[in-house]
Amino acid sequence: MITTLIILALSAVFFVNGKIRSDLVALCALVLLMVFNILTPEEALSGFSNSVVIMMVGLFVVGGAIFKTGLAKMIGSKILHLAGTSEIKLFILIMLVTAFIGAFVSNTGTVALMLPIVVSMAVNANISPSRFLMPLAFASSMGGMATLIGTPPNLVVQEALSNAGYNALSFFSFTPIGIVCITVGLIVLIPLSKWFLSKKEDTKKNDTSTGRSPQELSKKYSLSDNLYRVRVHKDSLVKNKKLHELNITSLYNLTILEIRRKSSSQSRFMKTVDQKLAGPETEIQEEDILYVFGDYHNIDKFVKENRLDLTESKVSEFTGDNEKLSVREIGIAEVLLMPDSKLINRAVKDSGFRDKYSVNILGIERGNEYILSDVKDIKMHAGDILLIQGTWDDIARMSKKQSQWVVLGQPVEEASKVTLDYKAPVAAGIMVLMIAAMVFDFIPIPPVAAVLIAAILMVLTGCFRNVEDAYKTINRESIVLIAAMLPMSLALEKTGASSLISERLVGGLGNYGPLVLMAGIYFTTSLLTMFISNTATAVLVAPIALQSAISIGVSPYPFLLAVTVGASMCFASPFSTPPNALVMSAGKYTFMDYVKVGLPLQIIMGIIMIFVLPLLFPF
Repeated sequence: MITTLIILALSAVFFVNGKIRSDLVALCALVLLMVFNILTPEEALSGFSNSVVIMMVGLFVVGGAIFKTGLAKMIGSKILHLAGTSEIKLFILIMLVTAFIGAFVSNTGTVALMLPIVVSMAVNANISPSRFLMPLAFASSMGGMATLIGTPPNLVVQEALSNAGYNALSFFSFTPIGIVCITVGLIVLIPLSKWFLSKKEDTKKNDTSTGRSPQELSKKYSLSDNLYRVRVHKDSLVKNKKLHELNITSLYNLTILEIRRKSSSQSRFMKTVDQKLAGPETEIQEEDILYVFGDYHNIDKFVKENRLDLTESKVSEFTGDNEKLSVREIGIAEVLLMPDSKLINRAVKDSGFRDKYSVNILGIERGNEYILSDVKDIKMHAGDILLIQGTWDDIARMSKKQSQWVVLGQPVEEASKVTLDYKAPVAAGIMVLMIAAMVFDFIPIPPVAAVLIAAILMVLTGCFRNVEDAYKTINRESIVLIAAMLPMSLALEKTGASSLISERLVGGLGNYGPLVLMAGIYFTTSLLTMFISNTATAVLVAPIALQSAISIGVSPYPFLLAVTVGASMCFASPFSTPPNALVMSAGKYTFMDYVKVGLPLQIIMGIIMIFVLPLLFPF
């Protein structure tokens, strides 16, 4: 027992210190439990096959798909626009929208999504963003209390109840608690944020990008001035011909960047337009839309000689709209030629970029000059920056040829920023089905299976650009932390440590009744969460709360729910939860700002919950 408590105490110290990653601390604790024969290897590693851990992996993927498809941003933006310029209405809507999204998606991801939207809305309404950003972080945690999957501590106490032989909580068992949390949060935060957060000025520039986005590159090279859209009709001379047969580049000094073609799929839930990179073997078909880059004089000649239709004078810019040049599958990037590159003094048409890498060279930046006309005949110089266009995968493949050139920025990262908007209905449908499977008992699918099925469907239906994108959404640190810490509760139970701690709690507070004992557990959890992650705190305190309830002969439900609420409703420190830390710099907050606003909210929330929990879940 003593060894277990020492390992637990050391883990807590290192968690608080923060100099070593929390997942590494948890793994070290796990190894020590095995080394001292407190747990068998099977027991120690059981956390990695635990249904809670597996479910969290799936939920990270599902949540990632909601972001990747732009579904969450779409919902958030549309609802927030309802507020107009009313400060109170905007405040309430930000809180409610954030809480709603946070009920189904990780609170960290929710804040990352909502932060730029909220800043933009605040600026447009001429209100300091600092008024909203801290409440935004708090609302994401409050929303997490509304569903079983909203926050990891909910899953932890669910597992503790199931392992002890009690009936599992349903998906929406937490909803009344979440509603109370959000209501209390609104009532308390409206005046507190007005008093302590309104006077801050947000002068911070949001230019943190290391590379230029496709939109920035489009503006830099004035692509809109030289980009035209041409339609192929039944009488067009280019119909049913391959691009290499037409020799458009040589005859007209033009570049066909991409071809839009109606998709064979007519489903409203799928992409209705195919985006194709124009290659030598690409065959032009009737009703194709050609995106042509070059001078208007040459465009006009090309259109008239080949019986084509110029649908508009020019394409305004790169956007995600199907009617504009999209960067979902096909992107643009800059390539810097190295001094020893074999391309030096070679004409663009002889570069081999299209043949070897399937990319087009659209323009050249040379010193302060931008070359966009007759590019194919321009000889390349050392230090030239080439503007290229191709699929994101092909651009990323070019970045590996570092001895010849350097691809500026991060193509893969830029591709990941482009949302797959046309997949948003698919993602929404999958999420609804997942929730239905978890809510309705007549659907014979375990919750963990429902989550895994949803995660797999998100990948198979193309809600991610590729499987690697899906894997990147998984927060490995959180997964390892939970998987490594779950066996700690088993060690506390095996050695009798949890029984000893619960006996001390019961001995000290049990005589005053279950309400006082539950209050002690709640505020102990709340205090620990200020220094240790809410998940780790829930894992440690849950078995103690369970044992305490059993020892005095009352229902464990209010005790365990006190643990999850106490672990999740921590607002007094910027380091207590990731959302709190995320908004700190953007809102220009100090540590004392969290104390002034968060501490009163945390105390008031705790007092109200102590009386509300027994009403919702009687002793």
